[in-house]
Amino acid sequence: MKTKFHQLKTVLVICCSVIVFQSCLKDTITEKYTFFRPVYKTKEAVMNNIKSGTPQAIVETGKLFIKGNYVFLNDVNRGVHILDYTNPTAPVKVAFIDVPGNIDMAVRGNTLYVDCYTSLIALDITNPLNVQKTTVINGVFPHRVYWNFQQDTSRIITEWVRVDTIIKNKNVSTGDMRFDGMMFQTFNGGSLLASGSGGVANGIGGSMARFGLLNERLYTVSNRDIKVFNTSVAATPTYVNTVATGVSDIETIFPFGNHLFLGSNTGMHIFNVSNPNTPVKTGLFTHARVCDPVIADQNFAYVTLRSGNTCAGFTNQLDVVDISTLSNPTLLKTYPLKNPHGLSKDGNTLFICDGADGLKIFNAANASNITLLKTIGNMETYDVIAQNGYALVVAKNGLHCVDYRNMNNIQLISTVSINNK
Repeated sequence: MKTKFHQLKTVLVICCSVIVFQSCLKDTITEKYTFFRPVYKTKEAVMNNIKSGTPQAIVETGKLFIKGNYVFLNDVNRGVHILDYTNPTAPVKVAFIDVPGNIDMAVRGNTLYVDCYTSLIALDITNPLNVQKTTVINGVFPHRVYWNFQQDTSRIITEWVRVDTIIKNKNVSTGDMRFDGMMFQTFNGGSLLASGSGGVANGIGGSMARFGLLNERLYTVSNRDIKVFNTSVAATPTYVNTVATGVSDIETIFPFGNHLFLGSNTGMHIFNVSNPNTPVKTGLFTHARVCDPVIADQNFAYVTLRSGNTCAGFTNQLDVVDISTLSNPTLLKTYPLKNPHGLSKDGNTLFICDGADGLKIFNAANASNITLLKTIGNMETYDVIAQNGYALVVAKNGLHCVDYRNMNNIQLISTVSINNK
């Protein structure tokens, strides 16, 4: 799922091309523009405000993490919603943690790890109504500095305000225009902007995550590297190491067994973590250039490939990969899909978020003959976590809960909608 920031970057490049092309023309120009103006707060004010507050409306669904009866839902670049799913038919919003620039998260014991742009923050969530910061590690995610906006080290962007304006210029070069913000030209009335161990248990993350917990380590991925954090004392994580992946298109991380499975635009990369502080690459499965989340079990890896603006390519399918020999993963079988995103597996049941085609549930008892059991439509799906008879599905219109305890009567039982407190 592209975030607003990724969309802004893409469109800015297009708009700059338009402005350069027009810069040699001098005439009366009337143009309609949309630009997004950054709103800043001091770093001190932002850090002091990272705590639990009253429940908020969901604006843009993002990553998902589960710990016990609590569900943590990222609201892209805004923060984290905490929901109580003790009763899956009637989930309750408990609190909202305001974390500007938040995309990823993970939970170990009673500690929630979140990114705040370039920083990693540990939060004590023992009482979700009174979340407290315990550790801040600055500068560990340099790739999160937003393109073309080198932030003042004393200030943090907390939101982007949309501004629509009409500009009339006579006998001036459009190349002379200046705006304090991100600008977009509007054509024909349509905007270019597309609308555990040691007694401490780790939670469960989705397949689209860039944060992954394995025993006492938190592993995070940027496009190019793996960062390792020691979480043996959950409340006070420490940075340990950065390991280059050898590629520049890593998207997701899935820890399983003694390995990390990394999804990239061009393949699945397998890293051994026998030495937890120094992941070592042991295997590679390549595919056409497309977006690629991945999950794994004892025998197989399941890789969804999808086309998209940021991934190029035109492939939309599920690849089942034999990982019995981790140093030489091989394709077992391919299954066609519409536009698959995240996926999850519980026993022999495989769940795939097939984009606008909904949530698809498969019998995967035989990896060579995976069969469709049911499709739940009317939702544009992004990621899913399935466990103990319930699947939580992140979709464009909200967070959905699917009951699959009775495989003959799989049904949607609750929804927490976008912009609904």
